[in-house]
Amino acid sequence: MLVTLGYLPKNLRAKKSEVNFLPSFPEGKGDPDLERERPAIIVEMTKRKADWKQVGEMMNITFPLRRKEIVENEPLVAEVKERWPALFKEQQIEVEFARLTTVDLKKSFFSGLDQHLPRFLELFKAKSGKSAGLSRQLKCLDDDSSMLRKRSVVLLGLPYFLKDDPSNAFKTVQAIDEEATFTRGLKVGVLLVKDREDIIATSVILEEQVVLPDVEDIPHAIALLMGLLFALNIDYPKELRYTFQVFQKILMNIGGGQCSSLVHGLRNRLLRKTM
Repeated sequence: MLVTLGYLPKNLRAKKSEVNFLPSFPEGKGDPDLERERPAIIVEMTKRKADWKQVGEMMNITFPLRRKEIVENEPLVAEVKERWPALFKEQQIEVEFARLTTVDLKKSFFSGLDQHLPRFLELFKAKSGKSAGLSRQLKCLDDDSSMLRKRSVVLLGLPYFLKDDPSNAFKTVQAIDEEATFTRGLKVGVLLVKDREDIIATSVILEEQVVLPDVEDIPHAIALLMGLLFALNIDYPKELRYTFQVFQKILMNIGGGQCSSLVHGLRNRLLRKTM
């Protein structure tokens, strides 16, 4: 008997327009069959030189079991990391995202960001006089106008432009601060550690724990954070609901047909040739 989406419990419904939100098990296979594959992944991950091809094949086979656990049980991130350590490696974050959405994580994120980059900066400059946060971000371009800096300015400036609250997701601390306080209160986000004015470390944080340390840069950290939020079925922070909608629906073009009026309006403004 078919069950319509409307009668499914909320936690069993796709939150972010995933194509393979809760995939079926292979014919003739059940939980015990796929569970027998899982320990082999952990064993391979403990090796000095893991066979990533083998890890990828095993992660692909166990995908339905992993999704069932994550969606139905809603485990803590620490529990998922203990059972599925490969899921917290950059390569597998990208592959898991593709399994869920059929979309290339980094390609979609960065192509969308770069496409709208000039227009974002125009809109930011027009509004910077009324927003200290936007003004502060744009000032970073005075000394460094590289593509990396422009990407970072747009991503970190978006919450101010959209009147979201970035304080609980994008956190900057000084290296001299007490380490124990670095992630306190940070449920979902990116942590930037500075030595005076220079960023010396960028990490992805979930549930007040560093899950991806030493990420390449701010844009990559945010892209990987998006991948993990999909992979772990985690809601976007309410304080940044519009910002994450823009990341998903405008930059990555996933589920863009359904978005808030604010995000829809921003998309129209980005596509205009003039202010």
